[in-house]
Amino acid sequence: MDHPASDVELVPENEKIENGKERGHPFHCELYDTEIVRKIGQIFLPGLSSACVDNTTGDMFRSPGSVAVDVRKEMIDYLTQRSESFVAESVVLEGGPDAEVSDHPYDIISVMVDDFTSLKRSLFGRVSGWLLSEKREDKIDDFMQEMETNGFWLLEKREAIAQILVKNVDYKNIFHCDKKFNTSEELAEHVVNCGFRTMNCTNEGCTTVFCASQLEKHDSACPFKIIPCEQQCSENIMRREMDRHCITVCPMKIVNCPFYVVGCQSTVPQSMVQQHRSDNLHSHLLNTLKAIHEGASEEDLKRRVDQIVELSSGQLADDRDVRSLILEVKDLEAKLGPLEVKAAEKFGKESTKAGENGGEESIEVGNNGGDESAEVAKIGGEKSTGETYVEDKIDSEKSTETINKVGGEFSSIQV
Repeated sequence: MDHPASDVELVPENEKIENGKERGHPFHCELYDTEIVRKIGQIFLPGLSSACVDNTTGDMFRSPGSVAVDVRKEMIDYLTQRSESFVAESVVLEGGPDAEVSDHPYDIISVMVDDFTSLKRSLFGRVSGWLLSEKREDKIDDFMQEMETNGFWLLEKREAIAQILVKNVDYKNIFHCDKKFNTSEELAEHVVNCGFRTMNCTNEGCTTVFCASQLEKHDSACPFKIIPCEQQCSENIMRREMDRHCITVCPMKIVNCPFYVVGCQSTVPQSMVQQHRSDNLHSHLLNTLKAIHEGASEEDLKRRVDQIVELSSGQLADDRDVRSLILEVKDLEAKLGPLEVKAAEKFGKESTKAGENGGEESIEVGNNGGDESAEVAKIGGEKSTGETYVEDKIDSEKSTETINKVGGEFSSIQV
């Protein structure tokens, strides 16, 4: 790829527009919105690169670098003429300045740059599908980087063109100063206080340049400004470092209680965790004992908490998490002995349990009793029937025996 030729002088275009100003007030304020002018200046180089690449596509004898100077001059003339007639065009084509079209200089000039780029496309580029190819985008990027590396069309000179274009299209005077004065003294006095005067950011590390009217807006968003911590800790942090500070090292970062796993649902600032552990030692102990002694009553556990706290002499407040607290509690409980349960409560619980069991047993016995009674009656009936049969049989045998005996005795007497 050929390197672009040397830069060309752009002053004549500037003088041409300046000479068209009205002569009623000889002194004009030339200040403008620095940020907008810089943004517009930055779109010229990509537009020029696209125009040069598309214009030489399919041409074996020309390269983007060989036409860069001529295309740039054509681009400046085109943008200047379009900007000078912009207000008239907007009235004729869009129905007046109040029609629904963007009045922002950046949008207006961006459209003009795109229009110029379209005009410079070669016939091959228009019909071959070149505009949609990735190779085209790569070639445009490469040529733009080449121009930047070689210092072709420096940003300062692009901004000089952008200033003129902004003044031509900004018919509402929002982005440039249109004040006019009769004397140089009046102009000098105005410039000192003009809302479009250039200012540099005073925050260390920030190189942004803006107009005075944008000072408050920039200050509220400058990433290099030192501001108080958003979570109200004592630190002052650079705005761009604020998010990382708040989620990592900020002492006021909100965290869960270390005893969350045993039931404490509190969230506290990181710097207040120790105080929270100390203030809520009894509740943390109670929740921990509930996990150790499952089924124990809360009254018994509360008495156990008091015993443990008294025996620990304030050392438990230093335990930082559930594991360390459980280990400490188990050591103290080994000294205190088994968990004591109130006798009355125990008796009451046992009575209640016995009553419940007794009721169940009574019902069961009643049911069993009924079954057994029926069975006994059945067995009794069977037994009575059997005994009657046996007794009848015995009586019959005895009667027969008696009769035979008597009959024998009666026969011997007759003989």
